[in-house]
Amino acid sequence: MIYIIKFLYSFVLPPGLFIVLLFGMTVWLWRSQFNVAMVLLAITLLLYISSISIVSNLLIGSLERQYPQPKVAELQGDVIVVLGAGASKGTPDIDGTGNMYGSAGNRLITAARLHRITGLPILFSGGQVFSDSGNEADIAKRQLLGMGVEESKLMVENRSLNTAQNANNTAVILKEKGLSHPILVTSGFHLPRSVMQFKRLGLTVQPFPTDYWVSQPSSMYFSKFYPSASAMSSTATAIKEYLGMLAVKIKN
Repeated sequence: MIYIIKFLYSFVLPPGLFIVLLFGMTVWLWRSQFNVAMVLLAITLLLYISSISIVSNLLIGSLERQYPQPKVAELQGDVIVVLGAGASKGTPDIDGTGNMYGSAGNRLITAARLHRITGLPILFSGGQVFSDSGNEADIAKRQLLGMGVEESKLMVENRSLNTAQNANNTAVILKEKGLSHPILVTSGFHLPRSVMQFKRLGLTVQPFPTDYWVSQPSSMYFSKFYPSASAMSSTATAIKEYLGMLAVKIKN
């Protein structure tokens, strides 16, 4: 019964609702305007394919598997560099206001745990992207202090608005501090593009993926063919990463 309800919900809520409406229009126009109906059918299929988790998992998973997570004993670095992924502004927190979004929070927790094990300093990179979003690095610093990380072990880069700026601004700080072997912590899907951006500047990083979105190994079941907003968002995220990687290659 639970799975039947999930199936019905998937076609009542967007984007499933739009798929049903577009398919209905396709059937309605099939005889009177065949060419228009065929275009609508293609759009409907594209919308459906982009909104099912079997497709989004393949796209995200292909990015996450490019760099395996190293064992802690294999880490060779002099600083933990963490890239931001968005933050809210003015939202209540235990010791202030502003919170990291999901992926950014996962990256932050991973960095704090690595610091506890290795004792390496943390450099968090991320600024305030929009007027109503939080300054990621400033919020990260407050939260890391709240987790017990000493202020002397924290560095912040709070001006970056995208991954390219993360790499550029971080490289400047690392040079100033005499650090040259960063352990790069970011989401698994974001790591391939991030590594490319740092390599473009001549920096060799040790990738440390976190914030995985796809289970390993992944199973096949019928609900992975249900349309959902979360699957569509994951598909869009993966496409953005691939386009970003292409842009870096073109620049080089």
